[in-house]
Amino acid sequence: MTYSVQTEQSIAKLHTLIDTVDQIVIGKKDVTRYTLIAMLAGGHVLFEDIPGVGKTLLIKTIAKCLEADFSRVQFTPDLIPSDIIGFSVPNMQDAQFEFRHGPLFNQIVLADEINRTSPRTQAAMLEAMSEKQVTLDGKTHLLPDPFFVLATQNPIDYEGTYPLPEAQLDRFLFQLSLGYPSKEQEIRMLESPDQLNSIEQLQPILSLNEFNTLKELVKSVYVNPQLLDYMIMLVDRTRNHSELRLGISPRGTQYCLAAARGQALLSGRDYVTPQDILSIIKPLFRHRLLFVNRMTAQAIDAFIDELISQVDIPTKIRSTK
Repeated sequence: MTYSVQTEQSIAKLHTLIDTVDQIVIGKKDVTRYTLIAMLAGGHVLFEDIPGVGKTLLIKTIAKCLEADFSRVQFTPDLIPSDIIGFSVPNMQDAQFEFRHGPLFNQIVLADEINRTSPRTQAAMLEAMSEKQVTLDGKTHLLPDPFFVLATQNPIDYEGTYPLPEAQLDRFLFQLSLGYPSKEQEIRMLESPDQLNSIEQLQPILSLNEFNTLKELVKSVYVNPQLLDYMIMLVDRTRNHSELRLGISPRGTQYCLAAARGQALLSGRDYVTPQDILSIIKPLFRHRLLFVNRMTAQAIDAFIDELISQVDIPTKIRSTK
């Protein structure tokens, strides 16, 4: 199986999108790439980062390049579910209640500082992220298609926050971090024109219809049975490890498969390679592993590297059925 010319053109547009975002959020191509892989796989992303490194800018730029409906919700302790879901108001003409959509009813939703809101509001987000629908007054309302939540939280200041429960963390396909820019990147940033003004002048690069077509195509990317076995062996290592209280869930395994397929498609291939799996393991595992003792981000990455080294990588595999 090979991709059509139209599909190859759409994939090329995704790479153009990555380059375009890099002109505004400088030096973060890998983070943009991972974000698009998660979106292609139908998942959500949690950005755990210090303030002021460009998370909001990156998300707004991606939304503008895709010409997607975008909303930003600033999560605060006093936020209640109806603030994000919407609410019913009486319609005097029909003598009925009419549902008014909240900010969740957009294709890309930035959930800013999601760990600062109450567990009740977090639970409302949980249904939206997992079921792509919300329930109010006994009625179910479907969210737009596509629907992506890109959430942020500050890993430094935990005072007055409500840590996300493992069930909610597991709903995020990747956990990403932009981090500080290098010296050269920060110089480029200072030399570049006003970033917010640059976003306003951006033209859409890829239509949502094209993106949805690629998103559907991800499901048909071929995965050799040996690679499925390799994924299971990696996951199983986390479930029986003395340093871990919680390993990767079956949902995490399914996300691993979807993300590897997304990575393959973004690379222009209709089959998954071992490198596709290895390239997405860290952002997929980081937030799902619950350690007996507290670990730094660097120690967690080193732990994942050690896990990977314990499982033989398949070498002789077929790329077609």
